Amino acid sequence: MARRVFFSFHVRRHHECQHRPQFRQFKPTLETGFYDKSLWEEAETKGKAALQKLIDTGLKNTSVTCFLIGEKTHERPWCKYELSKSIEDGKGILGILLPNQTEHGPKWISNYGKVYLWNHERFADWVEQAAKDSGR
Repeated sequence: MARRVFFSFHVRRHHECQHRPQFRQFKPTLETGFYDKSLWEEAETKGKAALQKLIDTGLKNTSVTCFLIGEKTHERPWCKYELSKSIEDGKGILGILLPNQTEHGPKWISNYGKVYLWNHERFADWVEQAAKDSGR
């Protein structure tokens, strides 16, 4: 079964953003929850309520939230919100470790879902498992 995935990542840090091309096969749309930087920039100019609405809209109708985990991702307030909202909505949670992250990076996600090193051949299986683990 095809699953809709919301991708959460720290957009401010260049070293974390540079890994997004690995995920470009996933079209950036409101439905997939994967956004280009331009959508974030536009919402930021309108304030916190607009950013929250952008996230809430992206999370709607998704089964799984995938966190692209870098060294500082766990400190990002919007990633914390995305995690909280995903848990509240009963979504599957999974993490993908980005290169050069520190050992504390994955801990905040591993309490809620499995964390993996990126492997494009296994990604669909991980999404499916996260969805099943959450009862979706």
